[in-house]
Amino acid sequence: MDNKYKGLISVIIPVYNAAECLNRCFDSIIRQTSRNLEILFVDDCSNDDSETCIRSFMKKHEVSDLKIKCIHHEYNRGVAAARNTGLDNATGEYVYYLDADDYIEDNTLELLYKEADETEADIIGCEWFLSFNKNERHMVQPKVSSGEELFIKMARGVARWNLWLFMVKRSLYEDNNIRFIEKMNMGEDMMVMMKLALCANKVSILNIPLYHYIQTKSDSLTRNWSKGYIDQITANVHEVERYVKGNYGNRFDKEINFLKLNIKLPLLISYSTTDYEKWMKWFPEANDNIMYNKDISLRTRMIQLFAYKRQYWLLKLYYYLIIRFVYGILYK
Repeated sequence: MDNKYKGLISVIIPVYNAAECLNRCFDSIIRQTSRNLEILFVDDCSNDDSETCIRSFMKKHEVSDLKIKCIHHEYNRGVAAARNTGLDNATGEYVYYLDADDYIEDNTLELLYKEADETEADIIGCEWFLSFNKNERHMVQPKVSSGEELFIKMARGVARWNLWLFMVKRSLYEDNNIRFIEKMNMGEDMMVMMKLALCANKVSILNIPLYHYIQTKSDSLTRNWSKGYIDQITANVHEVERYVKGNYGNRFDKEINFLKLNIKLPLLISYSTTDYEKWMKWFPEANDNIMYNKDISLRTRMIQLFAYKRQYWLLKLYYYLIIRFVYGILYK
């Protein structure tokens, strides 16, 4: 790598109709104690004032020591394509993704780079805050030291795969031809991070919360699991399965089944019988593995077992007692 790019971090920020929250994102970029940064905004044809906000930000800081660029899609292509566009334009030694509606601690990129420099890790991760209107919850990540260990932990539901939790050597993307699947915008981070993990030799996790993931809706634990939403996630899971089978044969079959159970688990955090039925029909081949993933809590395994046995009344009781009542009080 050219020495002028050594240590440079390409921060990729996909943007779509994010004008209302961009200033908070801007502020966290400008406050970064690391200045060897390349900021790449990818405006995915927003129809609000997002592009105007970005241009104003760039003009305000055009004489700063940061390299700032905005790439504009001519039509809305989705977040997977926006992430690819960012990667295709990145020149840094490392790549870091930041979502436009979130923000990071002032020393996030400095700490991640320092860890990369000291450990020579391919992937450097951190912990995060789940941020609600009135409080935050510190979310932890397990300690891992290898890419294979990270892959296993993610598949088993112990480690999160969100892109914004990791700074990754750009060569890991380029040397292994890793990109997002355009139009498959749900689960795209899972697919890419699991591939990256299997390609990485060394991984280091900072057990410090550095990212603020904003939850703005009181019902943020539930989603509208439409057919299109599920189809896109399914495509990304199948891409992981194809990749693993092609490179490792049957070695990680157990982990693939755990991944499928982990992916569809949110359907059970619901009061809807329709969601429970969707759970039953989605990746049914994984259901026999429910009780074997000892890395997750017995409570989580029992929730899945209730669904498998069609004891839906127990799922509804759990939802009201734990999700709506306990979590509803703690996380506002």
